[in-house]
Amino acid sequence: MSLTEQKTIGRPRKQPSSRPGRRRRQVAFGFLTLSAVAVIVFSVTPSLVSSSYNLVPYYADRPDVVHVAFYLHVVFAGLALLLSPLQIAARLRARAPRLHRAVGRIVLGCIAVAGCAALVMAPFNTAGPVGAVGIGITALLWLVCAATALRAIRRRDVPAHRRWAVRTFALTYTAVTLRLGVPIVGMLLATLVGLDAGVASNRAYAAFLLLSWAIDLAFAECYLATRRRGTVNRHGGTGTRYRRPSSSPG
Repeated sequence: MSLTEQKTIGRPRKQPSSRPGRRRRQVAFGFLTLSAVAVIVFSVTPSLVSSSYNLVPYYADRPDVVHVAFYLHVVFAGLALLLSPLQIAARLRARAPRLHRAVGRIVLGCIAVAGCAALVMAPFNTAGPVGAVGIGITALLWLVCAATALRAIRRRDVPAHRRWAVRTFALTYTAVTLRLGVPIVGMLLATLVGLDAGVASNRAYAAFLLLSWAIDLAFAECYLATRRRGTVNRHGGTGTRYRRPSSSPG
């Protein structure tokens, strides 16, 4: 092996420019943040401050425990949704790790309260058994993913913590997926299938209650798979790094 080849092997590979990838991440982060804030402003806040909602008509005749669960879910799920974008911001995580940990504790606490409240509300939703199953699955997965993320960071397993945190955020984001998807799918059902607008909206609502968790987790897994491929490519295809040979050139 020549001296030139030896130097080439020992030298770190030059990384390609990450500007396009960084730009895409910034756009995605901006969309996630703005859509989360929009849901809080136009959906969560009116449920709390407008007297015309009065526990939202479809929960007004439910037992008192459901009323309490409704408010707990709206408040704490809304707070988790509002704060979660801060947790996935890489720069903030690197520059203010104490803030990241503090906000993370708040988010996990909010998810614990909101997830348990959702389990109480599930049997009383207006979408019937389909809605109850969808809300129940989403709440259970939400609690499990958040607990697993917490367990991973307590073991100092940062890569596992980040993966489970991404899944937890995806399930937190189902509140946005539901509110964006229902009117779109409802309009398509009314236009293409010819259903009554109210019937189309109800069917879309039931479908998204049942499937929104799967939609968002699928996006999360695609994102994680892309990140893993990027890591492998940066490490030379197999993930192993070359080391400088100890023997003399032959």
